[in-house]
Amino acid sequence: MTASPITLTSLADQLTGEVFLPGDPGWDQARTPWNVAVDQHPAAVVLVEGVRDVVATVEAARTLGLRVAVQGTGHNAAPLGANGSLADTILLRTTRLRDVTIDPATGTARAEAGALWGEVTAAAAPHGLAALAGSSPDVGVAGYTLGGGLSWLARAHGLAANHVRAIELVTADGTHRRVDAATDPDLFWALRGGGGNFGVVTAIEFGLLPITDLFAGALLWPVERAAVVVPAWRQWVETVPEEVTSVVRVLNLPPLPLIPEPLRGRSFVAVEAAILLDDAAATGLLTPLRALGPAMDTFHRTPITELAQLHMDPPEPVPAAGDGVLLADLDDAAVRRFVDVTAAEPALLSSELRHLGGALAPGRAAGGAVSGLDARFLLFTVGIAPSPEAGAAVAAAAGRVKGALAPQHAATQFANFRESRCDPAEMYGQALERLRAVRSRIDPEGLFRGHHPVD
Repeated sequence: MTASPITLTSLADQLTGEVFLPGDPGWDQARTPWNVAVDQHPAAVVLVEGVRDVVATVEAARTLGLRVAVQGTGHNAAPLGANGSLADTILLRTTRLRDVTIDPATGTARAEAGALWGEVTAAAAPHGLAALAGSSPDVGVAGYTLGGGLSWLARAHGLAANHVRAIELVTADGTHRRVDAATDPDLFWALRGGGGNFGVVTAIEFGLLPITDLFAGALLWPVERAAVVVPAWRQWVETVPEEVTSVVRVLNLPPLPLIPEPLRGRSFVAVEAAILLDDAAATGLLTPLRALGPAMDTFHRTPITELAQLHMDPPEPVPAAGDGVLLADLDDAAVRRFVDVTAAEPALLSSELRHLGGALAPGRAAGGAVSGLDARFLLFTVGIAPSPEAGAAVAAAAGRVKGALAPQHAATQFANFRESRCDPAEMYGQALERLRAVRSRIDPEGLFRGHHPVD
């Protein structure tokens, strides 16, 4: 007796998780990412509940001539659809793979692919340990880390991908593997920065840091002070040690309940920073900025578990549009252009410059495909996009801010903050040919579809 041919409908019989097809009850909820402005229309959505579900989905896709795209939360969902229709693609969502295990003896964590950074931080903190987590607690561990991972501790400790010890994944042949520097060094290298182009990651093991608290907070001024504050911040970052990671932001905050009352419906220029120094040293470093007379000053010694509140990222899914670009440097003229163009773009919720360098510099760490950032700053813009028309307006505004700083754009870019389509050579630079060689070996038929493809 022969087995019946697999179909997307019959795939559900092989899974502990669920399969959703267009028109099914729950279809819209299953296909919608955290960024609800992104309208995804895959062939099917599979919510996996374990490795066996992942293997079955990969094998079904291969048999049916479909591709597989992996998504956890979907904070950075926009590039997936920007690279073409998903009609031939199964969207495999890892949101139910949430186990987090901390080993205090070795100072490591193992997080399943759907785990969130807030969950890792909460699990590690009782042991006096911290992770290089994203600025938002509900960003997923896997997508963030596979893209490189830029944290509030980055100038002191580098990218999160450099702290990965091992990765578990299902490859195109349906094999579940655990890879590290010894078992498959090329694949291990490619996964750390090459994103979802090589398989379905099911868990990541990474090193933690013995950090329990730090000095952190924000200084806020009325937005009319931006022409003074942004140049002052640019000069200030030249003086700070690697223990300081900071951003300057122009904020146009909407009158929404999710915004804290003192900030709601107002516009500010803000400097946010995380400082891995004692209180006296941190206070001394802040003196030049405090001399500018901020209207609000929230700097204080804080537990590492509270660091996720610093950037004021929304706690619930929102419709958003925006983009990011690495900047080789910022001269005085570029700073003035940033101030001028952001003043003219009220549709943007936030336009920010992040200070890079320090342990992020190329060559400082021997990691994976993205082990450092060959740039001194990062520009990121975002706005609320409750309708396609609003999304187009925000995207256009983000494009104008990017365009104003075009002379400063770095030669390579960074997947975690790139919300638009990007040429693979620009995204991966000199790592591209090696990434393509690994993909040819691991996924010769191109089954997997990364948010930023290497093809």
